[in-house]
Amino acid sequence: MLRKEKRLINRELSWLSFNARVLQEAADPRVPLLERLRFLGIFSNNQDEFFRVRVATNRRMLLVKKGDFDTIANKDEIKKTLQLVQREVVSLQKEYDNIFYNLIEELKRQRIFWIDEKKLNQLQEQEVKRYFKEEILSHLFPVLLDENKDIPHLKDSAIYLAVRMTKRKTAQTHYAIVEIPTKTKDRFYLLPTQQDGNRYILFLDDVIRANLRLLFSIFDYDNYEAYTVKITRDAELDIELAVSENMYDKIKRALKLRNQGELVRFVYDKEMPKEMLRFFLNKLGLSKESTLPGQRYHNFKDLMKFPVPKGLNELLYKPFEQLTIQDFESSGNLFEKISRKDYLLTHPYQSFDYVIRFLRESALDPNVDTIKIALYRVAEYSNVVNALINAAKNGKRVFVMMELKARFDEESNIYWSKKLIESGAKVFYGYERLKVHAKTCLVYRKENNQTKLYAHIGSGNYNAVTAKYYVDHALFTSDTRITTELDGVFNAIENYEEYKPEFKYLLVSPYNTRSSIIEKIDREIQHIRIGKPAWIRFKLNNLTDPSVIEKLYEASQKGVKIELIVRGICCLIPQVKGLSENIQAISIVDRFLEHSRLYIFCNDNRSEYYFGSADLMQRNLDNRIEVITPVFDETLQNELNRFFEIQWRDNVKARIIDASQHNEYRIPFEPKIRSQEKVFGLLGK
Repeated sequence: MLRKEKRLINRELSWLSFNARVLQEAADPRVPLLERLRFLGIFSNNQDEFFRVRVATNRRMLLVKKGDFDTIANKDEIKKTLQLVQREVVSLQKEYDNIFYNLIEELKRQRIFWIDEKKLNQLQEQEVKRYFKEEILSHLFPVLLDENKDIPHLKDSAIYLAVRMTKRKTAQTHYAIVEIPTKTKDRFYLLPTQQDGNRYILFLDDVIRANLRLLFSIFDYDNYEAYTVKITRDAELDIELAVSENMYDKIKRALKLRNQGELVRFVYDKEMPKEMLRFFLNKLGLSKESTLPGQRYHNFKDLMKFPVPKGLNELLYKPFEQLTIQDFESSGNLFEKISRKDYLLTHPYQSFDYVIRFLRESALDPNVDTIKIALYRVAEYSNVVNALINAAKNGKRVFVMMELKARFDEESNIYWSKKLIESGAKVFYGYERLKVHAKTCLVYRKENNQTKLYAHIGSGNYNAVTAKYYVDHALFTSDTRITTELDGVFNAIENYEEYKPEFKYLLVSPYNTRSSIIEKIDREIQHIRIGKPAWIRFKLNNLTDPSVIEKLYEASQKGVKIELIVRGICCLIPQVKGLSENIQAISIVDRFLEHSRLYIFCNDNRSEYYFGSADLMQRNLDNRIEVITPVFDETLQNELNRFFEIQWRDNVKARIIDASQHNEYRIPFEPKIRSQEKVFGLLGK
C-alpha cells in the first residue's frame, strides 16, 4: 500500500494532465479540422489561467514566512512542484507546437494556406499594405526603449511585438515594443480568395511585421525585426483593503491592483537574439526561471475564434437541434406545469431558453411577488439579467446575489449589478472570505391566498452562451422539501453571520455538504459490512479534498464499488492494491465541456440522487455557499442513472485516470459508445 504522503496525485500536475487531454482532442483526426484548431485555443487559454492562478499561488506561498500558513506542503516541496510543473509545461508546449504545424499541413490539403509576411506575392503585399493602412495602423502605439528608460507597463496576457531596429553603417540598435491590438481587431486576416480558389490567412502579427517600415516611417533604419512576446501576471485578487470599504469598492480597487500583479511568466519567440532577450529580461527584472521559450506566435487562445472560410462548414462539428420538453411546448404557463411535477433539464442537449422563459414569466405574472437568484457568471449580453431588470420594473421584489469575486468575470458582474440597482433590484455582493457559488433561483407566487415557492437549481451558471457548450443539469421544482430549504439558503446568504440554518434534504456548503457526503459514504461501508449491496457513483469537475478521498479509500478497502467520472483534477489514485482497487475513474473530454456534478449512492438499492454546484474540493465544501439538491422523482432518477451509465460506458472519448497520468483511452470495444452523442438518444425519447 502507498505511504500516506504518496496517496494523493499532485494537484498541479493533475491539472496539467487534464489540459493534456484537451490537447489530445486537438491531435485527434476524428475531430473536424477547424474544431481541432479551437481545442488548441482552449488549451492555450487554460495554460494562461493555470499560470495566472495556480503557479502564481505557489510562488506566493514561497514568500510567506514560515508558520504563517497551514499547508501540507513545505517550501521545499513547493519548489519541487514548480520544477515539475515547468518540465511538464515545456513538454506540453513541444507537443502543442507539433500539433499546430501538423494542422497547418492539413489546412493546406483543404487549400487553406497559412502564410507569413515573407511569403506574400506582389498582389498580396499590396492588399496587406492597404489593410494595414486602412484598418490597423490607427490602432498601433509603439514605445521606443533605451537603456535609461523603463519598459512600459505590460498587460497580462496581451501580446506584443518586441522590435529591433538597426543601422548597418553605425551598427546602431534601438528597441521598441508595440501591442498587437487583438481586442479591437481580429487576430487573423483572411486574404481575398485567389482566382485559383486557394485561401490565404495571416496572423495579425505578420500584417504588422510586413509594415514595420511604414509604422516607424519617421526613422531611417536599414533593418527591422519583430518577435512576439507576452507576460502572465498573478491574477489572485487581494481584497484585504480598507475595512470601511464595502465589497463593491474593494473589488473595484483589487481589479486595478490585478493589472499590476507580479509577473509569473514571460513567453518569447525562441528565435529572438540572445542580447535582445537579455535586454528585455533586465528591463522586466525577470530571471530565466520565469521565462518560457516558444514559437513565432503566442496567445493561441485566439484560435477559439479562428475564421471559417466560406463554404467550409464541413470542417466544423455538425450543428445539432436541441431537444424539447414536450410539456413546456404546449399552452399554459410554466408554473402550472411545475406545480404538478418536477422537470429535469440537461444542457446543452435541451435549451437554456426554458430558464429565460421561467424568469420572463415570473417578471410578467401578476401573482409573482418576489424573485431571488444567485448569479456567479452571466453572459456578456445577459437575457437572465434583462429578465430580472424587467421584473423589478414591473414592481416585483428582486433580490440578486451577485458574486463579485467570480474570477475573471468581476468587471462584467460589476457592470450588471449597476444595471440591476438602477432598475430597483436589491443587489447583495456577499462576503470577503466566502464566495456564493450556488446556481439557484426561487420565485414566490401567490396562489389561493398563500405563497407557493418555485425553484430552479442547477450545476451550471445562469449563462446562455456557456449553456450551449457546457453539459449541466438543472431542476425545476415546487416540492416544498426543496423550496422551503432553498428559502433558508437565501436567508443564509443575506445574514451569514447571524443565521445558522439546518438542512434535512439539501446539501448546502459550508453547513452540511462535507458531513453529509462523509455520512453517506459511511452508510455504504456499513451496508457492505452486513452483506447488503453498496456502491457509489460520482461525476465531478474536480476531486481534491484529502478527507473525502481518504473516506473513499476506506470504502474501497471494505469492498464498496466506486465509479468516478472526473473531468479535471483528480488527486485520488484509483486501482492501487490494498488502497483503491475497487475504485475506477475516467475522464471524458469531447465536443462539450463536462460540467455537471452528480452524486449517486446505492443506499441498499433505494438509490439516492443528488446534483448541484459543488465539486469535492476544500473550497467548495468549506469556503463557498453551494447547493446540491436531491432528486425525488423516480422518472428523473432513472434519467440521471441512464445518463451516468451512458457516460460510464464511453469507449471513444473516455480516458483512464490512474497514477501514471498518461491519459490512455479505454480499449475500444463494440459497440462503440461516444457518450455525448448517445445522450441525445436518451433525452429524445
